[in-house]
Order: sequence, then C-alpha cells, then structure tokens
Amino acid sequence: MPEGDRARIAVFISGTGTNMAALLYASRLEGAAFEIVLVASNVEDAEGLKLAALEGVVTFAHSHKGHSREDQDAAMERAAIDAGADYIVLAGYMRILSQGFVERWAGRMLNIHPSLLPKYKGLDTFARAIEAGDTHAGSSVHIVTHELDAGEVLAQVRVAIAADDTPDTLAARVKIAEHQLYPRAVADYVNRGNDPDYLFQKVRALALALPETHERDSHGSPGFRVGTEKSGKFFAHFSQQHHGSQHIALLVKTGGMDELLSLVETQPEVYYKPDYYGASGWVGLILNRPNVDWDHVSDWLERSWRSCAPSRLTKLMDAADQF
Repeated sequence: MPEGDRARIAVFISGTGTNMAALLYASRLEGAAFEIVLVASNVEDAEGLKLAALEGVVTFAHSHKGHSREDQDAAMERAAIDAGADYIVLAGYMRILSQGFVERWAGRMLNIHPSLLPKYKGLDTFARAIEAGDTHAGSSVHIVTHELDAGEVLAQVRVAIAADDTPDTLAARVKIAEHQLYPRAVADYVNRGNDPDYLFQKVRALALALPETHERDSHGSPGFRVGTEKSGKFFAHFSQQHHGSQHIALLVKTGGMDELLSLVETQPEVYYKPDYYGASGWVGLILNRPNVDWDHVSDWLERSWRSCAPSRLTKLMDAADQF
C-alpha cells in the first residue's frame, strides 16, 4: 500500500511490548496497511519504549502515578493526536481508560485480550481456563468500549491446553499466537474502508432499514428499490469501481444537474459524477476514503428514498420523525 494511504497508529504499552514489536515489524513489510507513528507508555522505563526508540519510532512516557485517570488519559491522548494517529492500539497497556476517552475514540481503539472472549474477561485468564477444564485458551482482538473487554470481537486465535500446563506455560504459547493474530487483525480492521464487501454490507443495512425497500441488481451492480417488486423505483445503487471508476461508491439522486455539478466541484474528495448515471442527476458518494461519515451516508439514502417513495410512505416517515 502506498505510504500516504496507510493508517497511522499509536500503540500504548506498559511493559516489554512484544505485541507492539509484532505490530511494528509487520508494519515494515511491503504492502502493510498501517504504520506506527507513536509508542506511548504509562511506565517511564518500559522496555518496549527502548525497542521502539531503537527502531526510530517516536516515543512518549507519562507516569500515571499521582495523576487522576482523566489527566493520565488526556496526556496519552494528546501525544497520540500530536503524532497524527488515526487509531490507538492497546498492547499490554495496563490501565482502565476513562469513559470520555473511549467515547472520543469509538471505533478507532483496539485491544488484545488473552482469552477467547466472551470467556474470562479481566485478569488471571489462563488460570481460570485451566481450572475450568477447557480444552483451549487463546486470545481475542476487540474494539474498546467503556465496558471492560466487552467490545465487538474482530478476530481470535485458539491454543490447545496441555494436561500439564500451568498458567505460565500456557501464557508463553498464547503469546506466540498473539504475535501472529494482532498484526493481521489490525490490518484487516484499518483496511476495511477499502473492502467492497464491508462497504456494501454497511450500505445494505442502511438502505434496507428504510420502509418497503428491497434489493435488485441493475446493470450488473447491486441496487435498492422502494415500493413493490413489480412497480418499485431505484433510489440507490452500489458501485464497485464500475465503468472504469476508481471509486467504491453509493449512487444517489440529487435535485438535478446543477446540484450534482456543484457538489462535485466543491467537494471532489467526497462526490463524483458517474459516467453512466450522472446524466440523469445521480451523484457518486465516495465510500473508499478516510473517515466516512455514515450518518451522512444515511441522510443521503433517506433523501434519495424520499424522491422515489410513494407519498403514503413519506407521510408515514414524517409522522414517525415527529415522535
């Protein structure tokens, strides 16, 4: 992936930083989806900081001792922002984060936890798995939420538990597995904005949530219609780099050619004129770009839906919006 297109990641650590190291060296491989722009720690002499500095990565340390949780989070967050991070990845960062910090980075903060979530949230996961007689332990990569270890699980790796395992011997094997899991899971997550299947499923869920809508292909691409199967009208199309376009996009109806051309001229990073549909006033809303606002996409879908929906449906929608 070109250097400028890679996601910029700040990694937070508290100790040796072996998972950070796995991420760092994965980021140096050709075609990597992300780069490490900062390694930060709440422990000033953390071993992982030394490795990061040796490899030329910017480091930051701010001890949590003597500081409130909010003040500690503010210092760490400021360092991530100053480094230009798009995402924060926790790699053995042994701090519970304040709710405000987590909410500001919602969907942009990942963690790795040493269990097969939802099993064994919190500490002592390997001892608990052995005591329970589990056949496998493992590790999970998940989105960070304000509830501990409860965010959406993105990927897992399973590791067999031997009859004579102790928590320490099991942890050593799981650590090896984590080093394979974390870089791949992070890469898949930060690159999802270029994944046509991911983008289509996002669009599909929003489109089909509107009243009396259904799917139908149009000219070889997925489309969405409002009304009956026989008499329905298309209000949106999903375009996956069709007709020579470099974009993955949602095609929606504008108020006419003047509006379409104005959108394309003033916001070319967001809109374009589709070769096939543009002559009819359909604008392309580019989806494979950084920081897509899905509320904005939803608003366009509803507007386009309203332009095609029978008046009885738009009246029902208006009545529902009043409550």
